[in-house]
Amino acid sequence: MKTIIHVNQHIIRSNSKNNEDNPVITCKTYKENKYAHEAIVYGQDGLEACRIIYNPNKPLSCGAKVWIEHKTK
Repeated sequence: MKTIIHVNQHIIRSNSKNNEDNPVITCKTYKENKYAHEAIVYGQDGLEACRIIYNPNKPLSCGAKVWIEHKTK
């Protein structure tokens, strides 16, 4: 099943402006939309390939509030 992961910039800005913590990551399939603060992407081998993380309270040193972490073997 095809899944599209979308990061909503408008919600990131709204959260900053209104001091809210709404999820900004949407995982979309033809059946449903799931909203989250973190999404795990699995590789063809079934192991975790990477994570997409939204953490506005502890941004990266560059200021990023959303980033991808890749697992190394």
